[in-house]
Amino acid sequence: MNTAEILKKVRQIEIKTGRLVSETFSGQYQSVFKGRGIEFSEVREYVPGDDVRTIDWNVTARANKPFIKRYIEERELTLMILCDVSASQAFGSSSKPKSEAAAELAAMFAFSALKNSDKSGLLLFSDKPELYIPPRKGKNHSLRIIRELLAYAPKSRGTDVAMALRMANRVMKRSGIVILISDFNAPDYTREVRLTARRHDLIPVVITDRFERSLPAAGALLVSEDLETGGDFTADLASPGYRAAYEKEAAGRRAAMEEVLRSSGSDWIDIDPALPVHGPVEKFFRQRKKFKLL
Repeated sequence: MNTAEILKKVRQIEIKTGRLVSETFSGQYQSVFKGRGIEFSEVREYVPGDDVRTIDWNVTARANKPFIKRYIEERELTLMILCDVSASQAFGSSSKPKSEAAAELAAMFAFSALKNSDKSGLLLFSDKPELYIPPRKGKNHSLRIIRELLAYAPKSRGTDVAMALRMANRVMKRSGIVILISDFNAPDYTREVRLTARRHDLIPVVITDRFERSLPAAGALLVSEDLETGGDFTADLASPGYRAAYEKEAAGRRAAMEEVLRSSGSDWIDIDPALPVHGPVEKFFRQRKKFKLL
């Protein structure tokens, strides 16, 4: 896309996701992510009725009368969006490639953070860090995140989820929210997913095109380029055996990925770029809210 097309697309995403955030996601974002942490505020003298579990015994011993610790709820969070921009993100069997679906998803989360006075940041990654935008507030900052997602030209083709998570953990000094958007076709990331999930609220967003799960039956031999390796990819669409083997291999990769995410305790969102992306996000928020109320 040229500059005019990019700006037009940014505006379209802003209007579309801004309306969704105002009508739906902002309140759900707040109910799911807000109030998870508390920070120390002050000590004051104990009065009857205070919770004895909050007594500060060190201050009490020095003053010879009971004092309690007071806490306030942490209202500001940092949301970091980690987005895979490897070559495979350009693929799409429908009119919308995975990269465009990722931009819409990032916009939903960034505008939800903006609406709730939280900071948002962005890390674009391939098999190396591509672009890092430190967390900030403001509408212009959120629009820059969308613009970079649509316009950035990656310098590398591969995918390294583990590397991206390690970098996120280095730059995020306090506990926050990590939105990890990828197709997860990457070398082993088990350790980094588990470490990140312990430090932060990790939300993996798995973008999978339907042709990456199964191939259509057609009387053709498809010869194409593997987007990430640059090598040739040959698919015999006329062969039921080939299609079955392809589906089996894809299902195996999927099962392995789910096991890693499940073992880390992370809830993930599944996205088909051919379908509206807001549906799975809304479902995720509803499930999260229901779980918190149990």
